[in-house]
Amino acid sequence: MSGPGNGRYGTGPFPHTRDEPSPLSRNETLHGEASQSQAQSRAREQAQDQSQSQSQSQARGVWGESSRRVPSQGGLLRGQVVVIAREPVSGKVRSRLTPPFTEGEAAALAAAALEDTLRAVARVPIARRVLALDGAPGPWLPHGFTVLPQRGNGPDERLAAAFDDAHRLLPGPVVLIGMDTPQVTPDMLVYALSLLGAYDAVFGPAADGGFWLLGLRVPDPALLLGVPMSEPTAGEVQLRRLGEAGLSVALMPRLTDVDTAADAFVVAAQAPRSFFAAALARMSALR
Repeated sequence: MSGPGNGRYGTGPFPHTRDEPSPLSRNETLHGEASQSQAQSRAREQAQDQSQSQSQSQARGVWGESSRRVPSQGGLLRGQVVVIAREPVSGKVRSRLTPPFTEGEAAALAAAALEDTLRAVARVPIARRVLALDGAPGPWLPHGFTVLPQRGNGPDERLAAAFDDAHRLLPGPVVLIGMDTPQVTPDMLVYALSLLGAYDAVFGPAADGGFWLLGLRVPDPALLLGVPMSEPTAGEVQLRRLGEAGLSVALMPRLTDVDTAADAFVVAAQAPRSFFAAALARMSALR
């Protein structure tokens, strides 16, 4: 379904991510010598920096030149990024992290992941940044965000409403992400927005079968309503829904979102300088 010869779906190189190794191999690396893991992470980042210019040139060759990018408005990318999140309150977030973590620790990890995500979005040069929030804002919220209350019952209704509400405030392309991928970078989000200059939708699959990013050039709640967002087939169903609607779809790299303790260690290894990794390291040191 994601092959380049499909005709409806597109893929392309992205300089900041690659297909992830299995969670087991990542976890084993993290639980080895900490200094060795950090050194390896720095070495990988340096190698990525050295190849970034070449990779970006390759990406332009696949995706096209400026005519296929999202138009800008006064130096800003046209469109907006929406983060859909729940206030990180103990006992109400990241229940699958307990055990081994306490409810308070799970909430602290959720807050760190949310802060990393919001800070990444804050660095994207876009017309509007939106937080669709279930709960109240906290000290983790940077300046420059429009906060909208979530509405709807199930997760499909809440996602559909977040797209709809953001689009009504500012018509144009919308990229939506959650609060469970603290390894997301500003460049990933810029890339997703740029793809909406050439495709109707952009889809970021998650390692657990769901998805970590969905972008729509023209949001339509009907594209999300009825998708079983809490099931491991959510990504497959959502992607099929986009195709059945006749939309052209570009695929982002697959990421791991933080659902379990094993996921937490995988993601921390991928983003060693994040608030999330620092919070996890503090908690691990106390055990």
